[in-house]
Amino acid sequence: MAQLVLATDDTGGPEIFASLQGEGPSAGTPVAFIRLSRCNLACTWCDTAYTWRFEGDNREHRDDVAYERKANQIALDPKDAAQRIAALGQRRLVITGGEPLMQCGPLADMLAALPDIEVEIETNGTTKASAHVDIRVDQYNVSPKLSHSGNEADLALVPERLDAYATDPRAFFKFVIASPEDVEEVAALDRRYRFKSGHVFLMPEGTTSAALREKQQWLSDLCQKHGYRMSDRLHIHLYGDERGT
Repeated sequence: MAQLVLATDDTGGPEIFASLQGEGPSAGTPVAFIRLSRCNLACTWCDTAYTWRFEGDNREHRDDVAYERKANQIALDPKDAAQRIAALGQRRLVITGGEPLMQCGPLADMLAALPDIEVEIETNGTTKASAHVDIRVDQYNVSPKLSHSGNEADLALVPERLDAYATDPRAFFKFVIASPEDVEEVAALDRRYRFKSGHVFLMPEGTTSAALREKQQWLSDLCQKHGYRMSDRLHIHLYGDERGT
């Protein structure tokens, strides 16, 4: 059985924890989290760069920090991961990353050992869940990366995948917004893919309460103008930009 590759928490153990979902349609819901390592994209503002920007990786990031792989990555048997999640006693699981759908094989094995839990997957929208994973998913939080992320559009915006998610009633779209111009990019994608009404969230980019609140001042008006929902980042206000929260 292939092992899951996880990010580490501040103790060096696997980043599996209970908290409140901080973003998107489930914000405020008590959940269990598991954070997987590895990502096929590289966002310049990524707040979990320790999941992918290891020593030797020259992809751009604004902090220009290269993390030691051994200290920030840990392999875990999927059944072990399932037991740790079950021990948290939550009714809902959020699988995040990195890009979780890069590890569909061991992920399916983990979910098979968790038969009585609701499953929410955070994805950048470029990858496809295997059938054995997809059948267990109750909600996809799809976060396509806009041009300000620093990713090339042909890598970050895959038409086949966006078409599929746009027609999936389980999928909600969550766009990270750094400037008002980003909202026009979202609107253009919306016109092309016809996202379901009520399924698009705009979320301010930032890792401090002050940065989030400043952007929310103008973002709220743009949400009203375009008919989109606004997502906060509740965990930042409660715990700061820390692992395991």
